[in-house]
Amino acid sequence: MEEDCCATQLIYGDGEFNSSGLDRFVKEVKLAECGLSYAVVAIMGPQSSGKSTLLNHLFHTKFREMDAYSGRNQTTKGIWIAKCVGIEPCTIAMDLEGTDGRERGEDDTTFEKQSALFALAVADIVLINMWCHDIGREQAANKPLLKTVFQVMMRLFSPRKTTLLFVIRDKTKTPFEYLEPVLREDIQKIWDGVPKPQAHKSTPFSDFFSVEVVALSSYEEKEEKFKEEVAQLRQRFFHSISPGGLAGDRRGVVPATGFSFSAKQIWKVIKENKDLDLPAHKVMVATVRCEEIANQKFNQLVYDEDWLALEEAVQTGPVQGFGKRLSSILGTYLSEYDMEAVYFDEGVRNSKRQLLGSKALDFVYPAYTTMLGHLRSKALEDFKVRLEQSLNKGGEFASSVRTSTQSSMLEFDKGCADAAIQQADWDASRVREKLKRDIDAHASSVRSAKLSELNINYEKQLSSSLTGPVEALLETGGKDTWTSIRKLLNHETEVAVSKFSAAVAGFELDKDTSTKMTQNLRDYARNVVEKKAREEAANIMIHMKDRFSTVFNYDSDSMPRVWTGNEDIRSITKDARSASLKLLSVMAAIRLEEKPDNIEKLLFSSLMDGTVTVSSSQDRRIAASTDPLASSTWEEVSSKDTLITPVQCKSLWRQFKAETEYSVTQAISAQEAHKRSNNWLPPPWAIMAMIVLGFNEFMLLLKNPLYLMVLFVAFLISKALWVQMDIAGQFQHGTLSGILSISSRFLPTVMDLLRKLAEEAQGNPAPEAPRGPVSVASQSHRNETPLPNTISSSIPESSVSSNISSSDGDVEYSSPPLRQRRPTNVQEVEPL
Repeated sequence: MEEDCCATQLIYGDGEFNSSGLDRFVKEVKLAECGLSYAVVAIMGPQSSGKSTLLNHLFHTKFREMDAYSGRNQTTKGIWIAKCVGIEPCTIAMDLEGTDGRERGEDDTTFEKQSALFALAVADIVLINMWCHDIGREQAANKPLLKTVFQVMMRLFSPRKTTLLFVIRDKTKTPFEYLEPVLREDIQKIWDGVPKPQAHKSTPFSDFFSVEVVALSSYEEKEEKFKEEVAQLRQRFFHSISPGGLAGDRRGVVPATGFSFSAKQIWKVIKENKDLDLPAHKVMVATVRCEEIANQKFNQLVYDEDWLALEEAVQTGPVQGFGKRLSSILGTYLSEYDMEAVYFDEGVRNSKRQLLGSKALDFVYPAYTTMLGHLRSKALEDFKVRLEQSLNKGGEFASSVRTSTQSSMLEFDKGCADAAIQQADWDASRVREKLKRDIDAHASSVRSAKLSELNINYEKQLSSSLTGPVEALLETGGKDTWTSIRKLLNHETEVAVSKFSAAVAGFELDKDTSTKMTQNLRDYARNVVEKKAREEAANIMIHMKDRFSTVFNYDSDSMPRVWTGNEDIRSITKDARSASLKLLSVMAAIRLEEKPDNIEKLLFSSLMDGTVTVSSSQDRRIAASTDPLASSTWEEVSSKDTLITPVQCKSLWRQFKAETEYSVTQAISAQEAHKRSNNWLPPPWAIMAMIVLGFNEFMLLLKNPLYLMVLFVAFLISKALWVQMDIAGQFQHGTLSGILSISSRFLPTVMDLLRKLAEEAQGNPAPEAPRGPVSVASQSHRNETPLPNTISSSIPESSVSSNISSSDGDVEYSSPPLRQRRPTNVQEVEPL
């Protein structure tokens, strides 16, 4: 939304003050919120000289302008005010009624003088609108205006310094460099010719006014050029009240909240034809001049080459001799101020000098703080380097920190002394404290890192020294497993704690911290054991089956069992299951405390001696009240040390027996098969029957030797057939199987023997013919009948761990079916 200038008539043509309009104007432009940050600009000049036009172009106001086509007459009556649009800080423009107007007449100059005095008392900058061709003329139209201005100034008791900005309109070809000296000379002549009170007889013109001159092209003939020059002039009104601005020397500014009341009172005093009671002339001049000198020296300081070089150097790093160089620069400008302001009022002079010193110190203070920041950073980095070097050389941490801290703080203190400024009593203690805090924070960070590294190293050592042995002991599952684990844990923990305490001694930790760290190490060691125990307990089914397989399939000499028929499978099975149950009892609970328990006795009495199978649901409810394993806790073991609950043990044992039953069945089958293979002869009763019934034939052979010859030849042929057909080997798999195999191979073998005999009789022995193919029945029987070694090596190995889940207090152990349910078939190799 476009900003409104809020043009308002402040004083009517008859001299009446528009109080309500001013109050409304102050409210609309929110002047009360500006404090002292506002400026007032007034314009004077002859009637119809383009004052309103200039203000409208300069400040984007909307003052009424003269219509050239309706004649040259009075346009502005009284005094109008408006807000300058787009100017910072807030600037108020005052458009005064033109002087030398025919409407008021030659003798009616009272309002002209009153409005001029009002403008000089209120405005910070007064624009004097003049025609270029009037400069240098004695009787020009601007002379009455300047006389009016200078005369009314004498009515001020001690006039304040005002900026007079002479605006030369419709400049000609005459260079501006020639016009300005002539104008200043005319102004000085008018000032010298104006009657002055006795107190101001010798007062120079510069004590009352600051003069600025600017020239503008003709608005009617060179409108674009005029607007361009006005735009440049407009830039000078931005921050006009700042040091160096058009109104930078103003004093006695009325706060914005009192502007309305102050304007009313000033106009009232002027209307009553009284002198204005402004500050005393001497103090006024001293104030303005001392401030000018102070501002001049400050500005010189700002652009001083030595200072700029020093400021640039300190931005990149610490500067040697910073305080001495900066003190010299400040001392130079303060001395120059003292020399130039020596004749002014002492109180004002000292006050302005103090302000100049304070302003200069405030100006250079950021460089000083930057210098201290570099010193702090350098000291901190040096501390880090010293500490790291000391630790790398094997120094103890606490002593290294103390030595490095003392060196760094001493270096910082020397740097602060070198950076100190004579004109200031600045305290570097806050920066020093921050450095100390940073050093302590870094030392604490390094200490934490070192301690954490030590702790991690010793935890790794504990984990390495405990994990493997604990796993081996748990897998062994002997009677003294947990006793050995406790001894191992205590020994390894004490060794680690002893070494750790020696390693952290150089950190000089307090007793509580040291105790806490060693206790954490002990807790970690215990957690390693407990974690490993829980891992092994989760795989208890695998361990139990492995233990069963080892005991069941290998004898006391670790030799594989061959089920020949003499082994007591029942006893071996009981021993294997007892070993597995022993392992279950070992892994049922964590026993790091030397507290007795009855877990093993309870498991053996309930699972080995009793039964865990309950057929019906009613039987289960009855057994639950008497079954010692129908519980989720062990009496002597806390819940946190319980790895496998009683009811889980019961479920595990049931699953274990089901999954190992197949191995027992296979062993029994192998033993029976071995017995059958070794009993291929006829039964004893058959042998006795053959002897009794064949006695007569036997006696016949003894009486006739020819029969013996025939029998001998038959024996040789039978022996050859026996060897060639491997009859003993064929009957190893049973009588029926042997008969079937021999019957299928008999004829090919006889034919083979006859062929060999014929060839030998002809003296041309042929190479041995390949054996005849084994009969389908014989081969099938061999594949169906497992060998003893096959049985011993066919015990299934399950690699799937048992999964434990609990629901409503009941626990179920589940294991996938074994990967092999049949023994491995071994291809039989026939002897050559």
